[in-house]
Amino acid sequence: MIEKHLNRREVEEIVGLSRASIYRLMERGEFPRPVRVTSKAVRWPESSIAQWIVERAQVAS
Repeated sequence: MIEKHLNRREVEEIVGLSRASIYRLMERGEFPRPVRVTSKAVRWPESSIAQWIVERAQVAS
């Protein structure tokens, strides 16, 4: 099965964070790193974003 990959705008919508917040969290090692698909484009595996959401919910509770 081929996994879906999300672009930055899709990730922003799903997690409810701005581009700046996402990249700030990535710098601190607190957000999944994207996969480079071309010299100008990156994508996040949908499963890594889903896992991050679950982990964040567990920390909050």
